[in-house]
Amino acid sequence: MTIKLLTQMLEQVEYVHVLIKQSAEELSAVSTGLKHALANSDLPPEVKSALDKNAAVITQLQYASEKLTAVNQALHIQVRDRTMVDHQLAAAVEQEEGSRSAALHDKLTALPNRALFEDRLEHGIAQAKRHRWILAVMFVDLDEFKTINDTYGHQAGDAVLQAVAQRLKHNTRSNDDTVSRFGGDEFLCVLTQLHAQNDIAMIAAKILKAIQAPCEVRVGDVIIHPCLDASIGISMFPKDGASAAELIKRADEAMYGAKENKTGFAFAQ
Repeated sequence: MTIKLLTQMLEQVEYVHVLIKQSAEELSAVSTGLKHALANSDLPPEVKSALDKNAAVITQLQYASEKLTAVNQALHIQVRDRTMVDHQLAAAVEQEEGSRSAALHDKLTALPNRALFEDRLEHGIAQAKRHRWILAVMFVDLDEFKTINDTYGHQAGDAVLQAVAQRLKHNTRSNDDTVSRFGGDEFLCVLTQLHAQNDIAMIAAKILKAIQAPCEVRVGDVIIHPCLDASIGISMFPKDGASAAELIKRADEAMYGAKENKTGFAFAQ
C-alpha cells in the first residue's frame, strides 16, 4: 500500500472518528437534558425505554470512538514507518546511482570515462551496422599541455582540461555523440549517424577552432590566458575497423600523424 493511499485512509478514519465523537457528545447532552427535565415526572414505560436505548447507543458510539482512536494511532505509525522506509530507499537508490555514475565518469571533467566510452562506442557500431551509417572516432590530444602544467602548475592544467571538456561537449551533438576523457590530456569523441567524410572534416575543424579560442583560467587570485591547440586523429567505421579497440587504435595513429605534420587533424590511412 502506498504512502498516498495510507494517508488518504488515515484522513478518512480521522473524519469518521470526529463525527462519531461529536454525535456521542451531542446525544449524551440531549439525554442528560431530558433526564434532568423529567427527573420529577413519572415517566411512561416507552419514554424510559427510549432513554435506556439512547444511553446504550451513546455507550456504543463511545466504544467505537475509542476503537477508531486505536486505529488512528496504528495508521499514524504505519504512515510514519512507511515514510521512513521510502526515504531510506530513495537515499539508497540515490547513493547507488551516484556510485555508479562516479565509476563511469571522469572525476575532474565529469565526462564519461574510458569504460563507458568503449561501451557506447560498441553500441554505436551496432547501430551503424544496422542502419548503414558512417561512424567516426576522434582522438583529441592537446598540444604542449605539459608546458602549461610546468609553467602555471597542475591547478591551471586541471582548469584547462575542464575548459576543453566543455568546448568538446558544446561542439558535438549531446544526444547522439559521446565525448570522453581518455586519460591525461587525451579526449575521445564518437560521432554517429554520419553520411560523408566531408561532414567529419567539418566537425573536426569546428572542434579545433573551439579549442584554439582564447582561454581565460583563474588560478587562485591570478588569471592566466594559456594558448591552446590540439591534434586530432580520425578513424571511421566500417573503413578503418569493426571494433571499438580497432577504431581507437587507428584514430590514435592518425592523431600522431596530424601532430607530426602539424595539419590539425588527419584521417586514418
